[in-house]
Amino acid sequence: MVEIATSLLSAKEENIIQKIYDLEVAKTDYFHIDVMDGKFVENDTTERMRKYTEYIKNVSTLPIDVHLMVEDIQSYIDSYLAMGVHSITFQLEACKNETEAIKLIKYIKENGCKVGIAVNANTPIEKVYEYVSHVHKILVMTVEAGKGGQKLIPETLDKIRELNKFIYENNYETDIQADGGINNETAQKVIAVGANILVSGNYIINSDNYKQAIESLKE
Repeated sequence: MVEIATSLLSAKEENIIQKIYDLEVAKTDYFHIDVMDGKFVENDTTERMRKYTEYIKNVSTLPIDVHLMVEDIQSYIDSYLAMGVHSITFQLEACKNETEAIKLIKYIKENGCKVGIAVNANTPIEKVYEYVSHVHKILVMTVEAGKGGQKLIPETLDKIRELNKFIYENNYETDIQADGGINNETAQKVIAVGANILVSGNYIINSDNYKQAIESLKE
């Protein structure tokens, strides 16, 4: 079953409470929070995403799916664990080594939160294979991390296909999340190669009908 995580990265703060309510009514499966520190990536969304997470917690019961694009992973994990989010995904490239990555994965799970590993569009997918059995999902960036509104990079479809094959052959139950440039056309492409959770921001947020937009991604 395909699930939709609506990114609030492109959502303006004005009327954000109404947007959150409307997205819940429209049956988004998750709220996706893109946390950027201005160091690991150029943009800094730290304060705005913290506010959005607090708003969601106040008005919705839907799960919050946090994607950390930051250098100081541990401190951000602690901040979002304190807010009771559903899942936290961090960038593999931000880790110093395998030991740190495994330590962070265990820490998140020990605190009752689901965990994911994310990889940039230019990172070989084989880099995540050793972590697949330890996490709930692998997030494959299908654009360059750090900015919204980009077009999906076609080569990333091969990465999803290879990852899906690896998961299937090893009988894992790990989800594959595709993030970047997801619209009603590209959604079918990433689903066809194995993604089952789609992150979509601009396509949903800028649509006139959230429900129709979300349903079109699942068709």
